[in-house]
Amino acid sequence: MKAPSMAKDLTIDPDLVRQIALLISETDLTEIEVEKGDLRIRVARQVTVAPVMQAVAAPAAAPVAAPVAAAAPAPVADKPADLGAHPGAVRSPMVGTAYRRPSPGATAFIEIGSQVKQGEKVLLVEAMKTFNEIVAPRAGTVTHILVEDGQPVEYGEPLLVIE
Repeated sequence: MKAPSMAKDLTIDPDLVRQIALLISETDLTEIEVEKGDLRIRVARQVTVAPVMQAVAAPAAAPVAAPVAAAAPAPVADKPADLGAHPGAVRSPMVGTAYRRPSPGATAFIEIGSQVKQGEKVLLVEAMKTFNEIVAPRAGTVTHILVEDGQPVEYGEPLLVIE
């Protein structure tokens, strides 16, 4: 007789799943789990970061282009693609959030033009509440910083260029 009661307890309410999915879509949550007795419902959504970053970068280039000149936006738009293939590009070793400074009020680890030594800390990437130091793979001058403080990054994404 225990089997029928277990089956009754494990019946999934489709309306509950819809409500949880709606809650996820209306918030910044990517996953939610509800547990009642032996029944556990987990609803998750996949977040794509790349289109969000492109959408943020495109509007920023447009207002700058209007007052400066029409030729200026083209090199700015081409730089990220060109710099990704640059031999001095330092890539993210993981998915996470890039930070250019050790704490919100502190100065940045590096700026454009900074001289860095091999093994020197240049950024932090937070992944699963752990801050991972990103160090310079070679000595040189930082010529481009491709991420903003607090920006989500993907595995292999170029973060900066050291020449």
